[in-house]
Amino acid sequence: MIFFEDFSTFVSIGPFHIQWYAIVILCGACFAYFLGQYRFKQLGYDKEILSDYFFMLLFVGIIGARIWYVIFTFQEMYAANPMEIFAVWHGGLAIQGGIFTGLIYSYYFFKKHNIPFLVAGDAIMPGVLIAQACGRWGNFFNHEAFGGNVSLEFLQSLHLPNFIINNMFIDGAYHHPTFLYESIGNVIAFLLIIFVIKKLQKHIGVQFFSYFVFYGIVRFFVEGLRTDSLMFGPIRMAQLISIVFLIVGVLGIIYVHQKGQRVDEFQVE
Repeated sequence: MIFFEDFSTFVSIGPFHIQWYAIVILCGACFAYFLGQYRFKQLGYDKEILSDYFFMLLFVGIIGARIWYVIFTFQEMYAANPMEIFAVWHGGLAIQGGIFTGLIYSYYFFKKHNIPFLVAGDAIMPGVLIAQACGRWGNFFNHEAFGGNVSLEFLQSLHLPNFIINNMFIDGAYHHPTFLYESIGNVIAFLLIIFVIKKLQKHIGVQFFSYFVFYGIVRFFVEGLRTDSLMFGPIRMAQLISIVFLIVGVLGIIYVHQKGQRVDEFQVE
């Protein structure tokens, strides 16, 4: 059997270690970056405008994701050892916190560069779904974001590779591979936006708000299976935020259809 400890580290050189957690997150972020560059070029913008944006966004997103996670786990995980807060490579990023800080930074950046926020959102947000899908594999390598107990027969019935099944054996029991459910859900959402929503889109902003609709739905249901949810009293915070995302996405799509700019009328200034 192959266990988590055997392949959590991508490479080790003396005391220096690069974790798979970091590798898969960077791979996902790079995919989103290059897709964003391609789509910006299609719109008529200089694709290199995303170079400055990307590196700062990655930094801001990681900081936001870490802060969000620490807020809800401080007493349990960090009160006794506050310096562990900075050990991001040990895991513990809550993507919804990263989305909040990323959106704030994005609004500031694109306003500064005179690029309509919803235009940029249509170009960038679908790729974020792939970045998130990759990030869930980082959770797999760190033994995070797993679900409740299941039988070995259940996992085998899903026709999963043995390395996934074996590494879902945690603390003496097999668990739902919720990292995989969400990863697949995000990829499907990405494909729907790129190959269906984009072709049917008549108003700027539909792809941007569709991200929140699809991600909200996927995360809400997957979160219900997890055993390590961030809690606010009896409420799973990720489910609450997912409902907010869903509502914002639906209202945003309605708004842009009623008052938004049509795609065929948009021109780069």
